[in-house]
Amino acid sequence: MTDLLGDDEINTIVDRTRKGGGEFVNLLGTSAWYAPGAAAAQMAEAIVDDQKRVFPVSTCLHGEFGLKNVYLGVPVKLGRNGIEEIIEIKLNKEEMQQLHDSAAAVKEVMKVFDEMKLI
Repeated sequence: MTDLLGDDEINTIVDRTRKGGGEFVNLLGTSAWYAPGAAAAQMAEAIVDDQKRVFPVSTCLHGEFGLKNVYLGVPVKLGRNGIEEIIEIKLNKEEMQQLHDSAAAVKEVMKVFDEMKLI
């Protein structure tokens, strides 16, 4: 991202992302009805119409970003075949470390679920 945006712009985006859910709830009174349905509808449309649109999607990584066997939200291209491409955006060292830290946290949570033997 640092190749495309300045530090102030990135910090503004990060701050709005952190607070976005609360902002949405304050504006509409709830977030549970519109956003998930709209996102699912757009994703379905992209697949049915083979739009090859880019969406942030949680998917299993198989070496992308140096990560394997972990589900993370990453940019993907959706088309007739579902996820047609995982888009590996260029990350600087700090961003890559943050992504790997997130992957480690997800794996820890999944380990707890696995140990519970719910499925």
